[in-house]
Amino acid sequence: MKIGLFVPCYIDQFYPQVAIATLELLKGQGCDVVFPLNQTCCGQPMANSGFASIASDCNANFLHNFARLDYIVTPSGSCALHVKEHVLPHSDSAANYRVFELCEFLTDVLEVKNLSAQFPHRVGWHNSCHGQRMLGLSSMSEKVGPAFSKPLSLLRQVQKLTLADLERNDECCGFGGTFCVTEEAISAKMGKDRVTDHTAQHVEYITGGDMSCLMHLEGILRRQKSPIKIIHIAEILNAR
Repeated sequence: MKIGLFVPCYIDQFYPQVAIATLELLKGQGCDVVFPLNQTCCGQPMANSGFASIASDCNANFLHNFARLDYIVTPSGSCALHVKEHVLPHSDSAANYRVFELCEFLTDVLEVKNLSAQFPHRVGWHNSCHGQRMLGLSSMSEKVGPAFSKPLSLLRQVQKLTLADLERNDECCGFGGTFCVTEEAISAKMGKDRVTDHTAQHVEYITGGDMSCLMHLEGILRRQKSPIKIIHIAEILNAR
């Protein structure tokens, strides 16, 4: 199968190691991965700010770059959701674009059961809202039903990794895209609450599926001079 690797702009600019880990992880699973060089922002910031109507060039560019691929995979739940809800509706052949968040692709398409990764650290998992509540990557505490988590099922395959049990394991970190700019005080307080929960569990790393959320938490950790580090799940699943 031919996979198109969709790299969000903030990963490309600030966390390129996440894109590299995603590429290596997919190749390690036997995927034929291509990286369209002309890809740019998917237009999510504009949509979050109420200006989705002016993102037509972003939409067209995405559709052009990722045409004629078996799957499109991205290490970002929020960008995957944006493409599904705001970009594909502008395509006459939307059914030909199969877009997946990375963990979703590994569990649902590749059905990965036996990773060879090793990460000998105590880790706290941060549930990002788009992935959990919109893509259905994990169960929600506000709904009554069987508990499940696609990302945690992958992390449990990583040798020597210890997962921490958080007090509020599906609470928003407060990032919310442009929300963290327009409502910075609320956003910061929500982020501090998430950091406090992880700190109480004595984690060494906070991981997640969206670098945007992790970037928000990283800023708080640095201001608090905390020794806790952030790391994208792709880096852990690709660790040796």
